[in-house]
Amino acid sequence: MAGGSVATGAEGSSFLKWTATLGLLIVVAVPCLFIVVQAIFPEFGSGSFAAPFSLFFKTLADPDLFGLAGNTLILGVGTVVCAAILAVPIAALRALFRVPGALIWDALLLVPFMIPPYIAALGWIMTLQPRGYLEQVAGFNLAPLLFSVYGIMLIMGLNTFSVVYFVLSRTFETIGARYSDVGRVFGAGQWKSFWRITFPLAMPGLAASLLLVFAMSIEEYGTPAALGRRIGFEVLVTGIENRISEWPIDLPGAATLSLVLVSMALAAFTLQRWLLTRRDYRIVSGKPQASDKRRLGVWALPVVALFAFLSFLATGLPILAILATALTRTISGGLTPSNFGLDNFRELLGSGSDGLVALGNSLALGVTTALLAGLLGAITAYSVVKGRGRFRIVLDALSITPNSLPGVVVAVGIILAWNQPWLPVTPYNTPFILLLAYICILLPQPVRYATASLHQLGDNLEAAARVSGSGPLRAFVRIVLPLILPSMVTAMILVFAVASRELVASLLVAPIGFQTIAVYIWQQFDQGSAGLGMAMAFCALVITTLIPLVLVSLMRWISKGTVAGLN
Repeated sequence: MAGGSVATGAEGSSFLKWTATLGLLIVVAVPCLFIVVQAIFPEFGSGSFAAPFSLFFKTLADPDLFGLAGNTLILGVGTVVCAAILAVPIAALRALFRVPGALIWDALLLVPFMIPPYIAALGWIMTLQPRGYLEQVAGFNLAPLLFSVYGIMLIMGLNTFSVVYFVLSRTFETIGARYSDVGRVFGAGQWKSFWRITFPLAMPGLAASLLLVFAMSIEEYGTPAALGRRIGFEVLVTGIENRISEWPIDLPGAATLSLVLVSMALAAFTLQRWLLTRRDYRIVSGKPQASDKRRLGVWALPVVALFAFLSFLATGLPILAILATALTRTISGGLTPSNFGLDNFRELLGSGSDGLVALGNSLALGVTTALLAGLLGAITAYSVVKGRGRFRIVLDALSITPNSLPGVVVAVGIILAWNQPWLPVTPYNTPFILLLAYICILLPQPVRYATASLHQLGDNLEAAARVSGSGPLRAFVRIVLPLILPSMVTAMILVFAVASRELVASLLVAPIGFQTIAVYIWQQFDQGSAGLGMAMAFCALVITTLIPLVLVSLMRWISKGTVAGLN
């Protein structure tokens, strides 16, 4: 019996490890490998390894590449600067002072996370363009600013500055005002103490959040495509898309540009690590720390006005523009009572309409992606945390690789991997190809959530199960998975919300005639049906916001009921 139990345990542990390995190979490793191979061997798609590096170096020497790379860096750095200018002041105020209505401002500044950048950009176009909503209300437009490099940076900064705000406000809150007070005792003024003491101590949080903003901005497709192409401002993401979607198709060039884009993201990460290792930022010593915040006094009203203004720009204005466009019968009719109605929603949600089909496709893909990514993430995290040997390091590295892969790069890798003529069976040109792309892009979220939960679990429960004759597979299903389920549900809700409205992968790899929410919105704007596109955008925002909120509330209710029952 003992020998049989050990054999069963080894088989169960091996099954989990090889399930994680196979899943990561199919979802992550194969697309990455094909990008590298296609960049080196331009004739690989024809089954030939001839002329290695012939197009690789030609693409790198192409003057257009320098323009694309330069524009990408300009856009990334400019967005970082805009996000920092918008976020640093309010983060410091939120952390160090008693801001009236602080929780309300936090909630409002959280909403931009729920608005896809491309939808927000379309809302800004409807507002600031000639004869847009601003001109109808105030008599002037800001089209010259909107359709400029600085305008693109500002719009993307408004979409991302809340990332910096939340990270930096918590960092400032941890630091508190005590170190600044020491500086003031030695004669420094309030501003000098902040900039010379408090602000430098917050550098880890600032660097981490700005790195995330930089990565988000260089991989964002919707905003540069919607605004940049009108002024001839092309970046690497749009350059990659052009090489895949326009004739003649240039797969080796797209693969090479993808490697350049990934290299930029990795270089930013390396720079962050170098900056953070040059100094010691430790501030928590184990002693109790006062957390009292100062009163704003006469500055309370201006500070509230600042929070209200930024909340309106980041949250209120895009949502109002989306809703106004969705409710107008014709764009030319303007903001007049007679032009408002529910016609776009009736057409969108009518029985058998393309919009209703696209909505159903996205919701089905979102749910399936959440379930599969959650399961693969849990198995991978378990194999990494509870496994033994150096191979788990390889699994961990593969699981976080998508963090450095922009969505357009994942799409390129998926196309190259599964569009080979020698494959007997392929998911290409089927909905399953979208599923592979979504899982690859979003896999790191459930892996990180599951890893954090597993580190909090001791080994005694599994050891007890082993003593009782249970193998690793059964212990994982019956003990570990239920214990980490709350964290996994949270991760899967996030995956669902993002997958349901993902843009660039949907545009590049969606089968012909297969529409998702993002594809439908994008096509409606291309065809001049902005009202239908914004009606879909509004429905998507409501559904992908309400469903997670309902699920989270349900989880809390079940948790409270369980605790009450135990008591």
